[in-house]
Amino acid sequence: MTLVMGVVNVTPDSFSDGGRYASHDAAIAHGRALRLDGADLLDVGGESTRPGAERVAPADEQGRILPVVEALAEGGATISVDTMNASTAVAAVAAGARIVNDVSGGLADPDMLPAVAATEADVVLQHWRGHSADMYRTAVYNDIVAEVVGELGERVAAARAAGIPDHRIVVDPGFGFGKTPEQNWLVVRGLASLIGEGHRVLVGTSRKRMLAAAAAGAGIELAGEGDLDLATAVTSVLAAQAGVWAVRVHDVAATRLALAVREAWEGER
Repeated sequence: MTLVMGVVNVTPDSFSDGGRYASHDAAIAHGRALRLDGADLLDVGGESTRPGAERVAPADEQGRILPVVEALAEGGATISVDTMNASTAVAAVAAGARIVNDVSGGLADPDMLPAVAATEADVVLQHWRGHSADMYRTAVYNDIVAEVVGELGERVAAARAAGIPDHRIVVDPGFGFGKTPEQNWLVVRGLASLIGEGHRVLVGTSRKRMLAAAAAGAGIELAGEGDLDLATAVTSVLAAQAGVWAVRVHDVAATRLALAVREAWEGER
């Protein structure tokens, strides 16, 4: 069964809900609401990775997220911390997080993989070619599926070398990171190649530009980012059919419903 990871952005500038849950109380309430909607995991982040976003000092990042991580973990939630900073990862695990979700795959902070290895936390290694400020400059590929699989393989090897065993490693193809909308869809079609490598796969297409581009191509006008939640639910089903471990979404209820319909459709097959 594909798990659903709900997004809790404790930031003023995330691309779809920046500022809405920037206070600790609002973020904690939002996380609890996502659990009621059916989230299996909560991904708590204090630094936006939208295109063009500026970096956040680790101390500021930790001030944003640690009270949220602690409160939600104490309430029984399985917490993933979305961070590229080793010190934040360690502090979040101490506060109750069980997964470190590093969108840079351990490249942004050379201390990240050894730091995670010293904990009992799992790690998500995302495909990444550079920081948000200039991520599209690196969107040049000859065979994007093969290159994403190969570059993630290098990150897995680095994690192993740091002392993280395979059963604690998750990989993420990094939709929207250093990829054009067209390139993202090629990766969607090639998910089987990544899943075939044997590690758990996390997919995050929620409210991404690739979905807005698909809508524009069909002549569909969108009123806001939330209009992409139906499209996100569709891509969640496609990812589940491919065999991914989990999908990372903003609207948990819509994706949970879509996955339930998919399971009913497949029945005993």
